[in-house]
Order: sequence, then C-alpha cells, then structure tokens
Amino acid sequence: MIKKRLVQLLSHAKKYVFLQVLFNWLSLWCQIGIIWAVSDTVYKIYHDTLHTNDLYFYGCIVAVSLILRYIFDRISIKMSFAASADVKRILREKIYGKLLKLGASYREQTQTSAVVQLAVEGVDQLETYFGKYLSQLFYSLLAPLTLFVVLSFVNFKSSLVLLLCVPLIPVSIVVVQKIAKRLLSKYWGAYEQLGDSFLENLQGLTTMKIYSADEKAATEMDKESEHFRKITMKVLTMQLNSTSVMDIMAYGGAAVGMIFVLSEFMNGAVNLAGAMMIILLASEFFIPLRLLGSFFHIAMNGMAASDKIFALLDLPEPKNKGETLSDGKTDIALKDVCFSYNEERRILNNINLNVKNGGMVSVVGMSGSGKSTIAGILMGRNKNYKGSITIQGKELSDIAESDLMKNITLVTHECHIFKGTVRYNLLMGKPDASEKEMFAALEKAKLKEFIMENGGLDMVLNEGGTNLSGGQRQRLSLARALLHDSPVYIFDEATGNIDMESEEMIMSVIKELAKTKTVLQISHRLANVVDSEKIYMLDGGKVAESGSHAELMKKNGKYAKLFTYQKNLENYGLGGETA
Repeated sequence: MIKKRLVQLLSHAKKYVFLQVLFNWLSLWCQIGIIWAVSDTVYKIYHDTLHTNDLYFYGCIVAVSLILRYIFDRISIKMSFAASADVKRILREKIYGKLLKLGASYREQTQTSAVVQLAVEGVDQLETYFGKYLSQLFYSLLAPLTLFVVLSFVNFKSSLVLLLCVPLIPVSIVVVQKIAKRLLSKYWGAYEQLGDSFLENLQGLTTMKIYSADEKAATEMDKESEHFRKITMKVLTMQLNSTSVMDIMAYGGAAVGMIFVLSEFMNGAVNLAGAMMIILLASEFFIPLRLLGSFFHIAMNGMAASDKIFALLDLPEPKNKGETLSDGKTDIALKDVCFSYNEERRILNNINLNVKNGGMVSVVGMSGSGKSTIAGILMGRNKNYKGSITIQGKELSDIAESDLMKNITLVTHECHIFKGTVRYNLLMGKPDASEKEMFAALEKAKLKEFIMENGGLDMVLNEGGTNLSGGQRQRLSLARALLHDSPVYIFDEATGNIDMESEEMIMSVIKELAKTKTVLQISHRLANVVDSEKIYMLDGGKVAESGSHAELMKKNGKYAKLFTYQKNLENYGLGGETA
C-alpha cells in the first residue's frame, strides 16, 4: 500500500502528508470534545442535574470545537492541494528531464503516445495517491488508536472490541490489492495501446480517407476500444465488490461495538454518558478506513501508473559526453560505418564518406538506400552505429548532444511549423534574433514579401502551418534554419513534395549557403546535386560510386544511368524529347 521508491522520489510532498495527518488528528480531538459535551449534557438532563452554567460551558466547548474543526479541515484541504501540485510538478519535471537525457533518440526506447499518457493521466492518478491516499492511510491508523486510548477510560471492553474490529478493513484492502495489481497492469497496457492507435489514426486521417481505409481503421479501433471497455468494467466490478466488502466490515464493526456497549450499559458497567459517547464515536473508528477504501482504488491506479513511469525513468541513458566542438573548421568523416535497426536487415554497410569544411557534398540514391539514416546518425537520433564517425576529428559518440545541435542544423521535407506566429517559429532558430535579422532570413528564403503582405512577423499560423502552401512552409523552415547559423547544414530531401518554383528558390539558397558553410545535401533528385563538389551514390546501403557530377557521368555507371533516366522523365513530363 506504500510504494517506497515513489515516496523517496517525491520526498518534498512528505511534509504536506504529515501536516494533513496532524490537522485531521486535531480535528478528531475537536469531534471528541463535541461528543463529550453533548453526551454529558444529555446525561445531566436525564438526571435533572443540568445548570445554566453547564449550558454555557458545554455550549462554549461545542462552539470552539466546531470553529477549530472548520479551521483544521480547511488547512488539511490546503495541504492536500499543495501535495498534489508538488507531485505533479516534480513528476513531470522528472519525465521531461529523462527525455532530455535520452536525447533525440528517445523514440528508439519508448513511444511518444506512452510518454504523453504517463505525463498527463498517469501523473494525475498519482495526484490522488499523495494528495489524499497517503495521509488518509496514516490517519486511519492513528484515529482508532486515539479513540481507543480516550474511550478505554470510559469502558475498556467496548473500546477494545471496536479496536479489534478495525483490522478487518485493511485485511480486505490487502486482499483486493493482490487481485487488482495484475488487472490494473492490463488496464494500463490496453490504455496505452488504444492511445497509440488513436494518435496514429488521427495523424493519418487524411491518408486513410484518400484510400478509403478509414472504415477498416475504425473497425480495428472499435475492437481495441471494446477490449479496453471490458478491462475497465472488470476494474470497476472489482472496485464495486471491494467497496461493498469494506462497507460490511465498517458498518458491521460499528454495529458490533454498539451492541456490546449497550450490553455493558444494561449490566451497569458504563453510565448513560459513557455509553452515548462510545456509540456516537463508534463510527469514527471505521469512517477513516472506509474513506481510505474509496481512495484506495484510485491510488492503485496511481501505483500501476508509477510502475510505467519508473520503467521510463529507468531506461538506459547515453553515456555522459564531454567533448565539445570549436568554432573553427568542421570536417565530417565516416569510416566503415554500419548500422541496422534490427539484426535481420542492415541499412548501412561499411560506408566511407568525407565532408570537408566549406562547400557542398551530396549523398544520392534510390529510396531505401540509407541516405536519411546517415542524417539521423549525424544528428544523434540513430544510436549504436558501428565504425567511426568524426566531427572536427572527435568521435560522434563522445560529443555532447547539446553541442551537436548547436553546430549542425537539419532541414527535412517535413520540418514542423508550430501553431502561433511567424515570429514565434523564427525565434526557435535564434531566441535573441532582432526583427532585422528575422526579415533578413525571410528575404534569403524568398518569403519576406508574402509575410509582409499578411501581417508581418505577427502573422498567425495554424497548427502545422496549414494556412501556408507546402513551398511556403518549407521556406519558412529554411529561414528558421538560417537564423540558427550553425557551421554545418544537412538538407535531407529539403525540396521534396513542393512546387518547382519553391524548389528553385530553396536550391538557390542552399548553393549560396555552401559558399560560407559546410553543407551535406541528401537528395533523390540528381538535378539538384550537379554543382556539388563531391557526390556519393548509395546503393543497397553501400557507396557504389563517388566523385563530381562530371566524373560520375564519364563512368557511365549507376549515377549516370539514374541521372539520365530522371532527366528523360522530366523532359517527357514537359513535353520535350528524351535524350
């Protein structure tokens, strides 16, 4: 019922839990004071010994106790809120910090949808665990003992009977916990799977509509939803049954205690005031534990979620990298580099590639030849490569990821545009950029005029930049990359899926950039790499050919054949003659 690691991780919340227990306990003393005053008043009325001064005295006790109890309850609620807020803040910081430590390659070890669910729903479940469950657990142990000590002076046997009935509730909770643990693990597994499918289908909804595959996807999601519904109903059934058991234990225990004290009263072992006090306080032995039972199921959900959170926090992290890159020349060399996503299929096979400081080097090849994998490795997204990759003579695996991101900028055909404004998106490239610098970047990307006509830097962008054309989105991402101003730029199919006019604009910027920066261009369209100082032709994960465009055309190998094929295809599309 107490997860030690969770409590240790969230040690800041301990003080709030302690204060909740303290003020609940003080509130219990106020309740005892009220019951004592009422019982003694009834006793004196029954025996006709009540005086005016007694009324004032008992009235003051009741009034003061009610006021204090209200204050203590309010403070306890505030402590509960403080504990909840503290837990959510700390856990989300831990999850975020873990993702930062895992770096750009975190998706190799976990799914984004799973992280989102843990950071939102999972953390919210633990809010109840720390905000209410833990404090109620300790108070539920303290309250019966306190009542036993107080009531034992009234009638020891009756108070002992009530105390002995109390453990029946925690015993039932422990039994339920053993049953629920496995069930809740299945619940979270099904929940994650459903969330992952929902996110995937939502992102690909347009594509599914195009191919009329949305009905099939909906059917599959219905099956997953039905599976999740069945597990959820099992959880709810378990909770309902356990609640019924705890109710029987609580009310049955109180009833047994009341019957026993009445028999003691009939035998003259306790007077009317004492019997009434024990009867009125009998429920207080069990109410805290009954309330604990209502929090218990949510807490169990939270503990099941914590297992998932700890699984994330326990993921192996990349070794500490201390190497940094200087502001000088930036050469990149790949020597005998191999890479595979799984043991069955090797993506890169003994790749040797050199990108000298300044100028433009291109990597080309058919789809699936391993071009984008090279970009992923250089950006730290694809780990566990074999061979050697050096930047400025330093091994890539030894370079700090933050330094890598500072010195290398990746531009792909699917760079994300964030909802907000043009200014917001540009400032990601350089947070302290001036308006002059932002407009200069837009000018280079051939987008300044359009932005000025539509609200300037404060032009509002939809999610994903859907109110821009494909070419405009790509040019905006290019302007953002130019503001980053890194020594090395990698363009991975940066002109893919855009119109010819935008492609020409972007290529002119890339060629201009190559005059002052180190540019690695990855492209399937060979017409864009003609001006490269060196071209590497990949085929089946290997470097099939390398050299300048002229050298490769003279070889009349795979590069020349692919270039001629693409050129003939473009000429045919334009209505011209083939070569």
